[in-house]
Amino acid sequence: MPEGDLVYVNYARTEDFFKLERDMRINCSGKIVIARYGKIFRGNKVKNAQLAGAKGIILYSDPADYCAPGVEPYPDGWNLPGDGVQRGNILNLNGAGDPLTPGYPANEYAYRRGMAEAVGLPSIPAHPIGYSDAQKLLEKMGGSAPPDDSWKGTLQVPYNVGPGFTGNVSTQKVRMHIQSISKVTRIYNVIGTLRGAVEPDRYVILGGHRDSWVFGGIDPQSGAAVVHEIVRSFGKLKKEGWRPRRTILFASWDAEEFGLLGSTEWAEDNSRLLQERSVAYINADSSIEGNYTLRVDCTPLMFTLVYNLTKELKSPDEGFEGKSLYESWKEKNPSAEFRDVPRINKLGSGNDFEVFFQRLGIASARARYTKNWKRSKFSSYPLYHSVYETYELVEKFYDPTFKYHLTVALVRGGIVFELANSKVLPFDCQKYSEVLRKYADKIYNISMTHSQEMKAYNVSFDSLFSAVKNFTEIAAKFNERLQDLDTSNPIPLRIINDQLMFLERAFIDPLGLPNRPFYRHVIYAPSSHNKYAGESFPGIYDALFDIKSKADPSMAWGEVKRQISIAAFTVQAAAGTLKEVA
Repeated sequence: MPEGDLVYVNYARTEDFFKLERDMRINCSGKIVIARYGKIFRGNKVKNAQLAGAKGIILYSDPADYCAPGVEPYPDGWNLPGDGVQRGNILNLNGAGDPLTPGYPANEYAYRRGMAEAVGLPSIPAHPIGYSDAQKLLEKMGGSAPPDDSWKGTLQVPYNVGPGFTGNVSTQKVRMHIQSISKVTRIYNVIGTLRGAVEPDRYVILGGHRDSWVFGGIDPQSGAAVVHEIVRSFGKLKKEGWRPRRTILFASWDAEEFGLLGSTEWAEDNSRLLQERSVAYINADSSIEGNYTLRVDCTPLMFTLVYNLTKELKSPDEGFEGKSLYESWKEKNPSAEFRDVPRINKLGSGNDFEVFFQRLGIASARARYTKNWKRSKFSSYPLYHSVYETYELVEKFYDPTFKYHLTVALVRGGIVFELANSKVLPFDCQKYSEVLRKYADKIYNISMTHSQEMKAYNVSFDSLFSAVKNFTEIAAKFNERLQDLDTSNPIPLRIINDQLMFLERAFIDPLGLPNRPFYRHVIYAPSSHNKYAGESFPGIYDALFDIKSKADPSMAWGEVKRQISIAAFTVQAAAGTLKEVA
């Protein structure tokens, strides 16, 4: 039951704590911090507070982040009421799964660590509150004014950072009294199988979770409903005598909201089979987080598949009658990296694809309808993980005719169908080469903000650029062979498909990223500073992060060189898997 002075820390990002401690000389050690939800994963907020020495952390949803202008609070609108509270796990598991059995399935005979050795459990209490309660705390805050306007939300308070209160309550402290229960509980995944007719040992997986915080009208039930519709559609085809070329697995995960436990434990239990046989994993969590346009996050291998599929589907958007989903998506959310195509995002984490993509190297994708991120500055959707996230919210405000749900079902189901039924896997390795070049340029440009240190410590990206060049040339030759492939001959067809299927696996480093052994993808990982966001060349990026403050610059730049070497080797090795089989 910790007690202490309160300190306001904006979003509790790494840079927010730096701002307090380095620039304002405000020490959070022994204090209780209060921070806004938004910008980064809530577990990173708790971890940052813990590292800063705080005794506890209070999280609240500021109207600036969870209330759209001109919209009424629920039930009259889709904004968050003052007593609305966002729930959510605050574990920092870094892909570990069950905190007591990291890396291995939590089955009956598993060895379980003691609670003191559990992975990712916070050592300080954390508690979420609504903005009405936050107002009562923040309006009494004393101490320094906020460092800049970005620290101010839209509550009628000064947003002083403290520490402590002012006026006639200046001697009062904040006390946190939280009761948590830690116990081992059985969870249940449900797996359905549609056996493939030609390649039953090749798996395409469609999975989504069914557990929720309270009612879960959007997360996850809007996604679970789509999974059921896709299953029903494939079942109807099967009754008519059809079978897919490859096996399709349908998964309903349990305990996703506790830290992706259901999917991770199942994948750990079946990791050898999955690494040997899995073609792809398609995630089916929430189908909507808005009703503006399509959002897709996926491996570059699936870019072309997604673009081609959306060109065949009708757009549900107003003003785009008679046009394709691709056209409305491209106009509303164009790519910032590639010309004349819609934006496709990197895969981060915070969802059940994590273990498949980041640990096992299985090509993955997800799709949903989203909001207009350019105009909407509020985080997520306002009622996310609250008691007000109901079926009525979806039916009344987000998708009254369920046309966006239908569109997402067609996208997810279409991707599964093409992956399971195409003779040649619809993966495009040349898209990967284009993306690798963009990522290499980006991380190089980040490093060049330290050009003098780069020169002083003899840091070069030549090996990485050379590896990317080789990958590009080999991928082009692979595509040439693909055009001449005799698909009626099963042996060459199987060889080509295996090369495509295992390409994602080739980017996996069995040793994992530094201090994150279960994140093993060298090209993609969740950001160390925000689990929700994806980062490219994460090993190099993390080595460069805040490098000027490192105690031993020589060692820090040595780590940058090591990560460049690992990335160059991995890209070069992946290129080798695409060479013609001798």
